Amino acid sequence: MTSTHAPEAPSTPDGPKVELSVLIPVYNEVDNVGPLHEELDAVLRPTSRRYELIFVDDGSTDGTVAALEAIQARDPEHVRAAFLWRNCGQTAALSAALDLAQGDVLVPMDGDRQNDPADIPKLLETLEKGYDVVSGWRRNRQDAFVSRKIPSKIANRLVARISGVPLHDFGCTMKAYRRRVLAGVRLYGEMHRFIPIFAAWQGARVTEQVVNHRARTAGKTKYGLGRTFNVVLDLILIRFLQKYSQRPIHFFGRFGLWSFALGIGCCFAMVYYKYVFPWPASLWWSGLESKTFIETPLPSLAVMFFLAGGMSILLGVQSELIMRTYYESQSKTTYLLREVRQGEQPE
Repeated sequence: MTSTHAPEAPSTPDGPKVELSVLIPVYNEVDNVGPLHEELDAVLRPTSRRYELIFVDDGSTDGTVAALEAIQARDPEHVRAAFLWRNCGQTAALSAALDLAQGDVLVPMDGDRQNDPADIPKLLETLEKGYDVVSGWRRNRQDAFVSRKIPSKIANRLVARISGVPLHDFGCTMKAYRRRVLAGVRLYGEMHRFIPIFAAWQGARVTEQVVNHRARTAGKTKYGLGRTFNVVLDLILIRFLQKYSQRPIHFFGRFGLWSFALGIGCCFAMVYYKYVFPWPASLWWSGLESKTFIETPLPSLAVMFFLAGGMSILLGVQSELIMRTYYESQSKTTYLLREVRQGEQPE
């Protein structure tokens, strides 16, 4: 095994161009990587496409590294194996696979054999109909009902509603992408499941394809019910990126202005209770007395709202500076140009 501390994306080697890259992040799947490679080989070798299988080991401790080394040695023409120094998570491993991939079409899939390699030709066939992204839909999931299926259905409906991308299964790793859709994409946290959303926002044509989902036969699942909370937090981030990534001052500033308004309201209420109260209640209810400033929580609330408003607006200004630095330091544009037509057009 040859490894470097920070490998760079390789250039395309001499020979026929790679058409398909299958990206497989794995973690402690020693009993699955061998059979998975055999299935992929049986499905893809008879096709006319030139393909590569990129296995990325995410710091496994169960012998997966040795198994991948053996697979790569047996099939050096198609298999590329990368090994991370430590466990970084599925998104990081998939990001490493994306950096290494050379194919025009990219198909990520899980390494636990629950995704069926036989679905890859179906995804590619749908992709050829003019789509840029084909997302797998595990209509008949072979997972625990309470801990996996129910939270997944709720999360998928929320994501579809908030993002405006009508997919049934964002969590399915098996998808097919055209390379241009993922150009310059950097993945963080657990955002790999939301790639179709980012692609759709950039004008990509996105659809879904029902895929076969198989029960796990070896190894242990790496996800549980606690993953649902991560999805909720990711949804908040997705919503923010969708509406305010290029104008964060509108989000933080609006919150700040509302805080200022509440602070002013508290000040008026303080003055009312000190100098006006109990009018007009005193007209029909005797025994009511005015309240000093220290008899109500209004002064503390006013100070809190004014401080929160000021900090929110300052945070919005800081976010605007960060956003501009992000775009201008990399010469990025805030628009995506499809084409420019000028001069006489050929008939």
